[in-house]
Amino acid sequence: MEDNEIIELFWQRSQQAIAETDGKYGGRLQSLSMNILHDREDAEECVNDTYHATWNTLPPQRPNYFFAYLAKLARNFSFGKYDYYHAQKRNVTVVELSDEIENCIPSPNDLEQKMDSKEIGRIISEFLYTQPPEMRMVFVRRYWYMESVKDISLAFHSSESKVKSILFRMRNRLREHLEKEGVHL
Repeated sequence: MEDNEIIELFWQRSQQAIAETDGKYGGRLQSLSMNILHDREDAEECVNDTYHATWNTLPPQRPNYFFAYLAKLARNFSFGKYDYYHAQKRNVTVVELSDEIENCIPSPNDLEQKMDSKEIGRIISEFLYTQPPEMRMVFVRRYWYMESVKDISLAFHSSESKVKSILFRMRNRLREHLEKEGVHL
């Protein structure tokens, strides 16, 4: 079923909308949440919360990119649960990702002082659209979907060192692009 048909089911308040959404995107949402939480039950709960939030927001929302809309909700629920469970702890995966990209994107405190976060998002999106598709997909899978370098290398049939190299170059280019746009790190 096409995304616009699923969205229409939400607008009609049909229970089938959730079943169709789960059938089409449930596995990807579960994987996204698992990459953040590393706990199947918590990930399932976040995916269910995503479906509930989607039910409550469609209508009035009518997203252009349905999976991106779902993924954003799932990430928010997953990070919320992560923050709740790890309020005083540090998770190695999240620390590793933070360390990788900290030189490219200002911290939230700096964002408030320097630039609106939506503007930073616009600049990053602009940068990503100028990159070759493979490099863009590697970057997004690592920093949006929080996939491991190993999983990305398997998906792209390449070595882990090639993926690491792509990510390194992309981070450097992103930093240069942000600085050129007036975001000082």
